Amino acid sequence: MTAFTGTWRLVRLALRRDRIQLPIWLVSLILIEAATVSSIVGLYPDEEERLNLAITSANSPVSLMTNGLVSGSSLGATTMTQGLAVLGLGVAFMSTLAVIRHTRQNEETGRAEMIGAGIVGRHANLTAALIVVAGANVVFALLAALTLIGNDLPVASSVLAGASLGFVGIAFAAIAAVTAQISETSRGANGMAAAAIGLAFLLRAVGDVAGKTVEGGTKTISAWPSWLSPIGWSQQTRAYDDDNWWVFGIFVVTVVGLVGLAFELTAHRDVGAGMRAVRPGATTAPPGLLSPLGLAWRLQRGVLFGWAVAMLVLGATYGGVGDEIADMVSDSDEMADLIERLGGAGTLTESYFATTLAFGGIAASGYAIQTLLRMRAEEAAMRVEPVLATSVSRTRWMWSHIVIAMLGVTALVVLMGLSTGLTYGLVIGDVGGQVPPLVGAALVQVPAALALAGLAVAAFGLLPHRAVAIAWTGFALCLLMGQLGAILDLPQAVLNLSPFTHLPAAPADDVVATPLIMLLVVAAALLATGMAAFRRRDVAQG
Repeated sequence: MTAFTGTWRLVRLALRRDRIQLPIWLVSLILIEAATVSSIVGLYPDEEERLNLAITSANSPVSLMTNGLVSGSSLGATTMTQGLAVLGLGVAFMSTLAVIRHTRQNEETGRAEMIGAGIVGRHANLTAALIVVAGANVVFALLAALTLIGNDLPVASSVLAGASLGFVGIAFAAIAAVTAQISETSRGANGMAAAAIGLAFLLRAVGDVAGKTVEGGTKTISAWPSWLSPIGWSQQTRAYDDDNWWVFGIFVVTVVGLVGLAFELTAHRDVGAGMRAVRPGATTAPPGLLSPLGLAWRLQRGVLFGWAVAMLVLGATYGGVGDEIADMVSDSDEMADLIERLGGAGTLTESYFATTLAFGGIAASGYAIQTLLRMRAEEAAMRVEPVLATSVSRTRWMWSHIVIAMLGVTALVVLMGLSTGLTYGLVIGDVGGQVPPLVGAALVQVPAALALAGLAVAAFGLLPHRAVAIAWTGFALCLLMGQLGAILDLPQAVLNLSPFTHLPAAPADDVVATPLIMLLVVAAALLATGMAAFRRRDVAQG
């Protein structure tokens, strides 16, 4: 028996487990890419409009920070500028979550030890996870390239663009393989991997903003920090411009080194243990842990703090570009029309903020889903039964997590509205006049986010083993319909499936109470359904 014995059996097992999640990720990312290309073709149909967009983007620090470097004004280059960074983040999260799910999570739940009792090599589990994730990224790269080719873009550059995104996913899969060896919990490993993604995006952003423009202001030469980031490497391939295939050499060297390190760490630790020493806890528990609410807060506070930082950065980014939005779309009537369709009938700036705050509301619902699905994780790990064996009722235990999620959603949208208003106010010199209306507009998103949170609770109560898939599928559909519905011109009946479609487009439109009340009623009904179902089913039922 070798260290890799049983790898292919574990590959089949991983594919069986991910038969739903990975296809959802792949389809969602390809739809985003297809919509991006379609929107660029429709919004900037001629060279002059794309040239003006390239010059504006190359000279806008906010655009460079969010979208990345500019490599010319061709249709393909414009598509890469507007969509590559988002897709890079998507494949990065897809890859890290999958690798940790099949490695550290298996050890945390005891599955790895059970499998290891058979004829399985030391490195088989990690190798199988990397094969599955690398395969998913290869499939995505091919689909991405075919999507670009299908829009009449050059074949060679399209293959390069698809491959650059696939390599981003593989690079972060290798990073996740290392974090899975360091942390003793899947939560910690995912946290470190997410921090690596955030650092990569930040390095890329700093490098692009600190760079210089050449060729008449239509091309950005990044500073050195961008070359420390896998997301930056994907942009440095400069598809549809220079076509730098040699950049893939950096990816290969990095992936080989990280995978080798992960294997070395695997050989020097016990199954279930991490390389990082676990800090001993306090000798006595704080009084807050004596209540279910205090325990829920202890479990969820790190997640909330992480989301809070992300929302503050997101709001500051959107607020910073608010004063430039008119200039950025001045040469494209189609772009201005799209913003108005997404964000209501107010001024262009108001419509822009309505669109960005709606995206913030969808993001806040993602936090709520992550928080509420912790109930399923606690149940699956059999940590709920000891709590319920005390005087704590099922209803009280569920309410502790639901209250944290509800308060967290409200706090997150307020933080985004505050950050957006403060940044925009500083730019135009009117902080006091911008913060209150934008915070109020952000709060309009809360009922829809709670409705989506209610779906997660209902799924947990009724179909616990399907709760994760149901909740995140609902989130993905809302995200796609909210961001791509107008671009794809989807039927209104389809758009109405998203609770966010029914919200007034504040601050561009007047706020009407009726849809907000109806969404709160729907959220309450879903919460009640989930709680009633959990009271009547067995704990750890599947």
